[in-house]
Amino acid sequence: METSNNFTVIIVIYVAVFLLMIVSMWKIFTKAGKPGWACIIPIYNIIVLLEIVGKPWWWLLLMLIPFVGIVMGIWMLNLLSKSFGHGVGFTIGMLFLSFVFLPILGLGESKYVGPAGQAQAPQAPSAT
Repeated sequence: METSNNFTVIIVIYVAVFLLMIVSMWKIFTKAGKPGWACIIPIYNIIVLLEIVGKPWWWLLLMLIPFVGIVMGIWMLNLLSKSFGHGVGFTIGMLFLSFVFLPILGLGESKYVGPAGQAQAPQAPSAT
């Protein structure tokens, strides 16, 4: 009987963290001007995340290569951190404590400053 209660607690905590991560990623996508629902679509969410950090879609293919994918994933986390005006320390936090740092990014005061932290140039009006 005791293991059943422990299992239930573990499942409840897992579901709560899972929902927190979805809400956080939804808000991150929304802050970056992308549709929030894109965060729940496998593969497409990585493509949209690559757009947010200013990298081409084919980085996804690199992420599928063993060991290279780990490096590319860490690099993408660093670019995401810079895209919201944070530094390497925040990247390390996202790497090891993503369940804490992604909600800080999505639900906190962080503002999207452009791909990899470079402010986007204003669009010139078209002469028509």
